[in-house]
Amino acid sequence: MGNKDVITLYTDGACSGNPGPGGWAAILKWNQHEKELSGYAPDTTNNRMELQAVIEGLKAITNNDYPVIITTDSKYIHDAFIKDWISGWKKRGWKTSQKTDVKNRDQWEELIELVESFDVEWNWTKGHAEDEMNNRCDELARGEIEKRLG
Repeated sequence: MGNKDVITLYTDGACSGNPGPGGWAAILKWNQHEKELSGYAPDTTNNRMELQAVIEGLKAITNNDYPVIITTDSKYIHDAFIKDWISGWKKRGWKTSQKTDVKNRDQWEELIELVESFDVEWNWTKGHAEDEMNNRCDELARGEIEKRLG
């Protein structure tokens, strides 16, 4: 699979306080193209912003004929798909293994539906480290918060 045959999606979420004002960002790369997306929520959590970044990134892809490689620094999202926590949540009626409600169910359901319409590969990267695109997403997400808070 050559690089031109794949879409790469980098995502990150940020929160000032948890909960607090938050920002999300996604960068899509395909062929020689690159698109940056970002947004804001006034009262949210870091995990909700991480989820929103992936949701918005996938929503922005207009052609699902190509595989999508999603790179996130969120173990929460990565592991839910890679370790298949989602099947367990669904079997237990959206309860965790500790029998508590799965947080952010609304976003999880939206994300699962989006992921199912693509051929997705998940990558995890360490946040605030050497990954240039993850750092750019972090900058964009934090920028959304700074725009509102000054």
